[in-house]
Amino acid sequence: MNSLSSSKFPFPFLFLFLFSFSWVASADRQEDFLQCLHSQNSNSISMVIFTPINSSYSSVLQSSLRNGRFNTGATPKPLVIVKPINEAHIQAAIACSQKHGLQIRVRSGGHDYEGLSYVSVVPFVVIDLINMRTVTVDVGKKIAWVQAGATLGEVYYRIAEKSRTLAFPGGVCPTVGSGGHISGGGHGMMMRKYGLAADHIIDAKLIDVKGRILDRASMGEDLFWAIRGGGGNTFGVVVAWKLELVTVPPTVTVFNVTRTLEQNATKLVHQWQSAIGKFDEDLFSRIFLWRANTSQEGKTTIVAIYTSLFLGGVDRLLSMMQQSFPQLGLVKEDCIEMSWIESTVYFASFPRNTSLDVLLDRSPGSTVSFKAKTDYVSVKEPIPEIALEGIWERLNQLDAQVAQLQFTAYGGKMDEISETSTPFPHRAGNLFQIHYGVFWGDQDSERSQIYTRWIRKLYSYMTPYVTKNPRQAYINYRDLDLGMNNLGNTSYKQARIWGTKYFKNNFDRLVHVKTKVDPANFFRNEQSIPPLTPCYLINMRQLLLMKQIQLHGFNLMLLKAKFTTELARKSITLDFSEGVFPTVGIGGHFSGARHGTMMRKYDLCCRPHN
Repeated sequence: MNSLSSSKFPFPFLFLFLFSFSWVASADRQEDFLQCLHSQNSNSISMVIFTPINSSYSSVLQSSLRNGRFNTGATPKPLVIVKPINEAHIQAAIACSQKHGLQIRVRSGGHDYEGLSYVSVVPFVVIDLINMRTVTVDVGKKIAWVQAGATLGEVYYRIAEKSRTLAFPGGVCPTVGSGGHISGGGHGMMMRKYGLAADHIIDAKLIDVKGRILDRASMGEDLFWAIRGGGGNTFGVVVAWKLELVTVPPTVTVFNVTRTLEQNATKLVHQWQSAIGKFDEDLFSRIFLWRANTSQEGKTTIVAIYTSLFLGGVDRLLSMMQQSFPQLGLVKEDCIEMSWIESTVYFASFPRNTSLDVLLDRSPGSTVSFKAKTDYVSVKEPIPEIALEGIWERLNQLDAQVAQLQFTAYGGKMDEISETSTPFPHRAGNLFQIHYGVFWGDQDSERSQIYTRWIRKLYSYMTPYVTKNPRQAYINYRDLDLGMNNLGNTSYKQARIWGTKYFKNNFDRLVHVKTKVDPANFFRNEQSIPPLTPCYLINMRQLLLMKQIQLHGFNLMLLKAKFTTELARKSITLDFSEGVFPTVGIGGHFSGARHGTMMRKYDLCCRPHN
């Protein structure tokens, strides 16, 4: 970090005064917040509160911290960590945070790529759901209630305890929290067969900004839709999910097959793109790409590892691969048959025959620093070989601990589900997803800048070969380079820059839901859905009139001419402080707080009027 000096900051004493004032103000807020918690829940709250003066504070903070980039001395720390053991503790934390002007970060497993579940640049508290991780499985009904603090590993383990032929189509990493994973959509190794994790949520419990505990019936279908892929903690605190379990065969087949440049890897990766459309939906296929050392000293090559889960036996897999992708040359010796629950351990990179109990281990192990990005490749435009060779060149430029790309095949069930069924829009038309990642082993800021610049350049290089208008991204692989909200309120127009990349046209509906359930934008972070800036009519009669003409949930593409026409039908003495041109859309006009012919009398269209 750059040091402050008189040349860069002309009033050093003023800076020290402001810094000291800010620190004292934060300390006062912390004390007020703690007193508020005790007043609301005096019997049990003390044992779940951790502040920097507690000896266990650091270990609690570190327990679910997965990215070393946000584990430095300069990283902002929470004033308080609350580890609730019941819903009342969460209700108290929400109420007291609102009362004393503190932001809330909700942590389930701590895997947010940009650390937003445990980092904020303004005074904040963390609600860590680690103690709320009960998993209750009903085999007869093929459902499970899962508290949001449970990891995917814990979910899979508890399901397998009851049945080896039931499963849940979630992600690969067993330490990922179910709360965050599902609220972002949650793709995994059965998505070509069953779709996303969020596609199999049939109920939920959420604590909203008012402290109410809502289920699907009481929250309504709009909010229930929004939390299954739009980021659950944008709209409140999701405390539990009701899962619809899926059926898996007693035996599945897995393989990891490696090919190098010397084994024609470039052509094989290119041919794999054409083969995806021929794959049976029982087959999940992913390619890992990175640079590796060869047996010749000082020489490197590019390695492509073809990783697959097949929901069936090896003989059927080999027959299918011979028809759809014979160029890979898959043979029986490459394959291993096992149960589905054993495959979750296998794909988590544990040694063969590791005990299933490893799925219950939440500890992060060694924490590395990383930066990642995502893209999608259209079925209409597969990546040409020359572009793949450009990727290899860029992998060879970097001296990192690991720089890696993942190509994950879509299709199958993903093509059959509407892109509006949940906020996750990346369905039909997407050939595969690209995940770019660069990893290093320390928190050195200079090294961090080098690797971050590298991955940004790679991302820029890929622009011609990926989806456009918008260039798509996956919210669970969060990337603040796509755009950020302001510290205060963010305009719809500003948020739409990053929002449409994650959600495409679903972003507008998410904004509508946010405006309805959290208009003051209490649950917010650098990439949370913003509410619309309220555009009030000139007086309360006009507000009632808006409801009468059913514009309370108006279409943002509505033209001003239509809006004013509907208004005129109801009254010739009421008007609205808006602009001149009748063909301007009200979405962009309102979100930009535009001026109009009555602004000297009534101010801008988005200025509240009492």
